[in-house]
Amino acid sequence: MSLKGKTAIITGSTSGIGLGIAQGFAADGINLMINGFGDPKEIEKERVALEKMGITCVYNNADMTKPDEIVEMVEKAVEVFGSIDILVNNAGIQHVSPIEDFAPEKWDAIIAINMSSSFHTIRAAIPHMKKQGWGRIINIDSAHGLIASPFKSAYVTAKHGLLGLTKTVALEVAEENITCNAICPGYVLTPLVEKQIPDTAKARGITEEEVKRDVLLHAQWTKKFVSVEELAGTALFLCSDHAQNITGTHLSVDGGWTAG
Repeated sequence: MSLKGKTAIITGSTSGIGLGIAQGFAADGINLMINGFGDPKEIEKERVALEKMGITCVYNNADMTKPDEIVEMVEKAVEVFGSIDILVNNAGIQHVSPIEDFAPEKWDAIIAINMSSSFHTIRAAIPHMKKQGWGRIINIDSAHGLIASPFKSAYVTAKHGLLGLTKTVALEVAEENITCNAICPGYVLTPLVEKQIPDTAKARGITEEEVKRDVLLHAQWTKKFVSVEELAGTALFLCSDHAQNITGTHLSVDGGWTAG
């Protein structure tokens, strides 16, 4: 089955992993609703670039901390495209701090964006997927959904919770020709990761180069950062017929991190 002409919502897709997946989907002929924050001119530039790949791409600025805006985003996608076939929950933020200094408002924001927003998108999209008898839900999780690292209490908690949501949703829609899976990347050198390098250096009392070498890539046995292209390819596989019996699980793309 070709995915050409299918429609996908990708949250947090104006940069980093989400944009990489959007580019991979566009190359495969999938129409897109992208979402995220950033400079409006840059977002429009990326949207136009995606459309030049021969698909229709619209941008929605829903705030992933606001459930009403999330529901409106899903309904808008259905209004524009007539369906929502694929949902990729990718929006995420990070904050690195010892737990005794961890700002409560940072905790609340990370839980809302990295975990709860996926509940709201899935809840809104499932009825449309059931109606059409087909759907693919992909939650961009993390190696931190499987193991912990210090100074990332909110992020690790949210990513562990997202795996639980993935499994539960998969069981509920298992007979509806809808799958729900998670992709658990290791470190990808995205703007989100780059921004946490100085904070990690400060928290650990080491240099930024030491953070890259001894913290970020220490556990990735390949000693390579994961690429957004690899993640886009994994997401496309999960949307294909070859993966129709893969549901309620995760695929680790982490250079062997969680195997060690």
